[in-house]
Amino acid sequence: MHSNGSHAERDKAWSVPLEQIDVSKGYLFEQDIVGWYFERLRQQDPVHHVVSKRFGPYWSVTRYQDILAVDTDAASFSSDAYLGGISLAERPSGEVFPSFIAMDPPRHDEQRKTVSPIVAPANLALLEGTIRERAARILDGLPLGEQFDWVQRVSIELTTQMLATLFDFPFHERHLLTWWSDMATGDPDGNGPVSSWEQRRAELGKCQDYFTGLWNQRVNAAPRNDLISMLAHGPATRHMSAQEYLGNVILLIVGGNDTTRNSISGGLLALNRFPAEYHKLRANPDLVESLVPEIIRWQTPLAHMRRTATRDTPLGSKLIRKGDKVVMWYLSGNRDSEVIDEADRFIIDRARPRQHMAFGFGIHRCVGNRLAELQLKVLWQEILRRFPRIEVVGEPTRTKSNFVHGFTAMPVVIPARG
Repeated sequence: MHSNGSHAERDKAWSVPLEQIDVSKGYLFEQDIVGWYFERLRQQDPVHHVVSKRFGPYWSVTRYQDILAVDTDAASFSSDAYLGGISLAERPSGEVFPSFIAMDPPRHDEQRKTVSPIVAPANLALLEGTIRERAARILDGLPLGEQFDWVQRVSIELTTQMLATLFDFPFHERHLLTWWSDMATGDPDGNGPVSSWEQRRAELGKCQDYFTGLWNQRVNAAPRNDLISMLAHGPATRHMSAQEYLGNVILLIVGGNDTTRNSISGGLLALNRFPAEYHKLRANPDLVESLVPEIIRWQTPLAHMRRTATRDTPLGSKLIRKGDKVVMWYLSGNRDSEVIDEADRFIIDRARPRQHMAFGFGIHRCVGNRLAELQLKVLWQEILRRFPRIEVVGEPTRTKSNFVHGFTAMPVVIPARG
C-alpha cells in the first residue's frame, strides 16, 4: 500500500474533515491509496462512523486490537446472512445464499466441520505432490525474455487447477470456476466482468445448475475425498437447501480462488518493491517458510469482513447499537504498527510472521489457511529453483473493490539467461 500514493493524495487523506472519510469507495483500492486513509483513522478515529452514499451507515474498525475484539465475539457481532452477512455490499433483495461463513453457531460449526477434513494435515500431505507437479508445469511453460501477464498465466492458472482438484471438477472446464468466482465477488460498479445485477444472478444460476448436477452424481456414489462429495454425504449438509448449497459452493470457490490468486500476485509485486528482501530470499531459499505468511499479511486478499451488532456493545470509545453494520478492515489491522513492528515494510524474515489478521480470528478463521500457505510455499520453492528473478515491468491493474483486494493484470518479464 501507499505505493502510488502521491504527496497530494496523502495530504488530501490528512486534510479532509474526518467525518467525510468513507474508506468503502472502490477507487481508493483500485488506485492503491486507501492506506493513507486507514493510517489517519487508526490514529484519530479507530472506530469511525460514516454514512456511505452507497452502503448506508456503517462503522469502520481499523485497529488490530479492536478488529480482534469484534471478530472473536460472535455473540455480539453476527455473521448471519439474513442479518446482512459478511460483506459491506448489500446484495439485491431476495438474493441470500447462506453458507457457513455467513452463519452463527451452532449451524456454522456443524457445516464447517463437514468440509474441514479436506484441509486436514494428512490430506494436505497428499495434495502437496499434485500442487508441486502443477506449479512446475506452469512455470516450465513460461516464456523467457518476453513480457506476459502474471495474473493470467500463473496466479489464476495454479489456483483454478487446485480448486478443480478439490471439487473433483471437470478439469477441461476449470475456467468456469474463475468466472464464477469473479461473478460472486463482483458488482456492476467494479472493474470486473459483472455488467448488471441481472447478469450476475443469471451466471450464478448457471453455477448452481452445474454444481447441482455434480451433487446428484456424488450423492448417489460412494463417499469420496472431494468437497462436493463431502457436502453431499455430510450429516450437517446433505439436507441443505439449494440456496445454502450454492452459498457454500460460492464460499469454497472464492475462498480457494480469489484469495490465493491475489497472494500469488501480491507476493511477486512486494518482492519487486523491496529488492533487498528478494535478494535475501535468493541467498537463503529456506526463508520461504516466513516469506509466505508475510505475503499474506502484506497483501491481505480480503480487505474486510462485515458483522451486524446483535445488541448494544461498547467498542473503543464508541457505543455500537443493536442492528448497526460493523466493518473490520483487515487490511488496516495488518498495517497497525502498534502491534506489528514496521508494519508498512515487507520483511520476509520477521520474528513473528504469523501475527497477522488476513485469515480472520475466532470461529470464522479461514478454514483453508494451511492449504493457501502450502500453495504459496510450493510455488515459491519451484520459482527459486528455476528463475534468479522475475521482474514486474509496469503498474499492475488492481480490482476496483473494497472486498477482494487483488489484481486483474500484472506485466512481468523473466530475464533470459545469458
